[in-house]
Amino acid sequence: MAKKILAVDDEKHIVRLVQVNLQRAGYEVVTANDGKEALEKVESERPDLVVLDVMMPYMDGFEVLRNLRSNPSTRELPVIMLTAKAQDADVFKGWQSGVDCYLTKPFNPMELLSFVKRIFKAQEEDRGDKRYEL
Repeated sequence: MAKKILAVDDEKHIVRLVQVNLQRAGYEVVTANDGKEALEKVESERPDLVVLDVMMPYMDGFEVLRNLRSNPSTRELPVIMLTAKAQDADVFKGWQSGVDCYLTKPFNPMELLSFVKRIFKAQEEDRGDKRYEL
């Protein structure tokens, strides 16, 4: 069964770029366009990983991440921040908030895919399950 990834960004062309590249790699992708919708989709879709923008309407990515990390059912959900916020302070805030990976825009879709695969591989190794080798 394919891993499910939630792609969250208020820029529709970024969501589409992430979606197409991850689907080509065999993942199921669901999307959201703001932080509030992202939390709703996490609840309803139960993704295996979230690709999350920072600057969005209603609720920014850091607030979404805080919500995920404070909820016992989503505390361990891997999150990749994909954002134009590239200042050292922003990157540091991402790491301090518990992000698994911090990528800045513009980004290489193959780099994103590499990090997604690495996170899933690490999860499988943590469980002692070697079925999903890269």
